[in-house]
Amino acid sequence: MKSIGKPIVKKDAYALLSGQPVYTDDLATKDCLIVKLLRSPHAYARIKNINTDIAKKVPGIAAIYTYKDVPDIRFTLAGQSYPEPSPYDRKILDEVVRYVGDEVAIVAGENEDCVDKALKLIKVDYEIKEPVLDFRKALDNPIKVHEEDNFRTLCDVGTDQKRNLCAHGESVYGDVEDVLKNSAVVLERTYHTKANAQAMMETFRAFSYIDTYGRLNVVSSTQIPFHVRRILSNALDIPKSKIRVIKPRIGGGFGAKQTACCEIFNAFVTWKLKRPAKVIYTRNETFIASNSRHEMQMKVRLGATKDGIIQAIDLYTLSNTGAYGEHGPTTVGLSGHKSLPIYNHCLASRFVYDVVYTNTMQAGAYRGYGATQGLFAVESIVNELADELHMDPAELRLKNVVHEGETLPQYYNEYLNSCTLDRCIEKAMEMIDWKNKPLVRDMGDFTRGLGIACSMQGSSISNVDLASVEVKLQDDGFYTLSIGATDMGTGCDTILAQIMAECMDCDIDQIITNGVDTDTSPYEYESDRESDIEKLKSLIGVNVYATAENCIDKLIDDYEISGNEYSREEQRTLAGIRYEMKLRDFSLGNTFTLCEDIPVETVTKLKELGVKLKGIDVKEEAVRVISVGDVLPHEIGTVGPIFAEEYDELKEKGYAMNDTVGKSGIEKALEDELRGKDGTRTITLTNGEVTSAEVSEEAKGGHTVKLTVDSDFQRDLQEILVNFMADLRKQSEYKDVNCGSL
Repeated sequence: MKSIGKPIVKKDAYALLSGQPVYTDDLATKDCLIVKLLRSPHAYARIKNINTDIAKKVPGIAAIYTYKDVPDIRFTLAGQSYPEPSPYDRKILDEVVRYVGDEVAIVAGENEDCVDKALKLIKVDYEIKEPVLDFRKALDNPIKVHEEDNFRTLCDVGTDQKRNLCAHGESVYGDVEDVLKNSAVVLERTYHTKANAQAMMETFRAFSYIDTYGRLNVVSSTQIPFHVRRILSNALDIPKSKIRVIKPRIGGGFGAKQTACCEIFNAFVTWKLKRPAKVIYTRNETFIASNSRHEMQMKVRLGATKDGIIQAIDLYTLSNTGAYGEHGPTTVGLSGHKSLPIYNHCLASRFVYDVVYTNTMQAGAYRGYGATQGLFAVESIVNELADELHMDPAELRLKNVVHEGETLPQYYNEYLNSCTLDRCIEKAMEMIDWKNKPLVRDMGDFTRGLGIACSMQGSSISNVDLASVEVKLQDDGFYTLSIGATDMGTGCDTILAQIMAECMDCDIDQIITNGVDTDTSPYEYESDRESDIEKLKSLIGVNVYATAENCIDKLIDDYEISGNEYSREEQRTLAGIRYEMKLRDFSLGNTFTLCEDIPVETVTKLKELGVKLKGIDVKEEAVRVISVGDVLPHEIGTVGPIFAEEYDELKEKGYAMNDTVGKSGIEKALEDELRGKDGTRTITLTNGEVTSAEVSEEAKGGHTVKLTVDSDFQRDLQEILVNFMADLRKQSEYKDVNCGSL
């Protein structure tokens, strides 16, 4: 392969290394209003009164907004495809604050100093309520986190706000209780994973402005530009057609930016005042008022035979979604659906979960998206089973793990098309010399341990996720690749360009990857995951390949190139040649490149091969094979080697000629071209045959052979060039020649 598997420089490498303005705050205009938020000091309270009169008088303050000023509409900030499983349980600003850090007021001003001063002058009278802080006590607690009447859900995920229940679900296969009762060994354990911060380098930030047409434009460091557009539409109660979202370079996300934490605030200010505005979260705000990994508690029961065959697994997951339900109903599912299928040979399995509200910061997406927590629990109890049975934990897994071709009852009865987990385990054991090393070694002042765990993760959800790709062949023979995937440093802009370049048989520099802009990028329909590297390869990458092939097929069909006469590679090349002829209007004799980097030695062998070479350009140690016709002049500065006797004939045919130049001007230009410092010579073709093709090594700056062609040659050009490449590839030293740079 020419592009894939090669050390390609990332598309944005130079911009990043040279410190170019590529991130959100770098791109924000200098006249942006500074937007900051007053946050609640209480875990649970109702705002009895809020006074902003004094704060509004601070010089430079443009506006202060409270819950009284925002639409009375509930929505979710979760970056999920519509209809979102996450409940519509929040407003831009609410009369009730539900965790320490919840937003109370929006302050917009000309600079940070005036905004900071105004924040201190806002007076809030709270009715403090008793909070629910322990998620293990939240379910059916008399304290209700959400008591509002306009709370709603779009999907049936088992929500019951009166019970503090964000979501509930069950997945049962076989009779778990009966199998456990008849198992020789039964283990029961409880595992607890805490909330974690994603801690990406670039905190949450966005800026917005109104364009010439009165539309709201939002530039955001986000993983979910299309979802942000819908979220803003819901929150501001304006049509999506009035909103444009642009994603610049992102300084990390890790799932955190799959929730639209900050965009609603600057967008609200811009929409109200029709002025540019930006919001940038501090590191402290990012820790206390954005989202985290879901805290979970998992109770696991496992039954097995004495020789280590796992017969039953029973998993109950309790998940803490915090004050709001973003990603709550979906992350919890992976705790079971991505752990239990690993041990797919069970006679029975059960997975039950509850997601509860508490008065803590809301959770969200984080790498692994809930699977991490469930895998920790299930893999831990499997290791404990190995200890109980005095078995090697790797050998125990080899007895029980899933294999290719099985149906997964704990993963929606999906058929497993590809899996080599058993071979992966065996290979890892071999590489680490597992069998000859103890699991625990006392090293004196520390202990060294050896362990094993398996995991399962998906790259897309079948029949749900969708990736869209657009490829345009531009007027100079390069391609623009428009994608909806967000590059967060994973390199998708470069990786997808590599795939495209490989398919189109061109250099990667001929592929221009466009970042996500909801006005121009194709829509990407994502479920809940960030645009990770696995999704890149399995869904988006495959789509890029399919789009490239469609592009080639269209060219082949347009030019009626028969597959009976030419191979697929020859069809691809011939289509490119014909497109280039059309693009450059070869009837006017313009120049185009067929292939580059031909070794100099090729020149001496061309006549031996009988190749009908149409042009040679020698530069240093390489030869560029080209096809050149007459360049028709429009002015003296662009006149080419037009023979004087052809002037009248060309003019009669309607070609644009500069009469002020006249024959003498053309003759002079021709003389300069032929006898100038570059040592150019002109050669005439008859019926596609080369009269002469000598290369002068004395020419300064290289030597170009200009060719004059007749109509027969124009008709035969594509066949001649295909034959040339076919003959050239027969020689082993030229088999890797790049013949697709059109």
